[in-house]
Amino acid sequence: MGKIKRGVSLYSYQNETFQGKMTLEDCIRTSAEFGAHGIEIIGEQSFWGWPEVGVEDAAIDNWHQLIAKYDCVPSVDGEKIAREDVRFSVRGKTYALDEMETVYDDRWNFGEKARIIALKPGGRAPGNHRIEFAVRMRVSYLPFVPTTKDSKELALAA
Repeated sequence: MGKIKRGVSLYSYQNETFQGKMTLEDCIRTSAEFGAHGIEIIGEQSFWGWPEVGVEDAAIDNWHQLIAKYDCVPSVDGEKIAREDVRFSVRGKTYALDEMETVYDDRWNFGEKARIIALKPGGRAPGNHRIEFAVRMRVSYLPFVPTTKDSKELALAA
């Protein structure tokens, strides 16, 4: 039997954040301390100006730094995957995550299929694997950066 994984919505902390009793870091740290490493963000609660005036890049960067600081990162079967070992592949082109942040001359459409690659020496064993990931989109006409998290159970053939 697999281990139960915990997640929490920051909505659970709405009173504490509204009253100034907890910061975003307090909420993420507290969640991680009781084993909830899946964090659902509530934009209008966690970021000033969401979504009407957008969110400053520094606030988004702070969110990602806190997620990493408290060990809430992408994983395969519970094994953390280092950022430098993740690749994104679409239409025959493959990018490291750092490369993707500087690519402005290649675009892909919503619904277009892509592959997320987690490098591992020797590869992964055949069988079922649980993949957890986050997607951060850069959309030129949006004044904020939409981010979403998900997980999937996938079978790897021999």
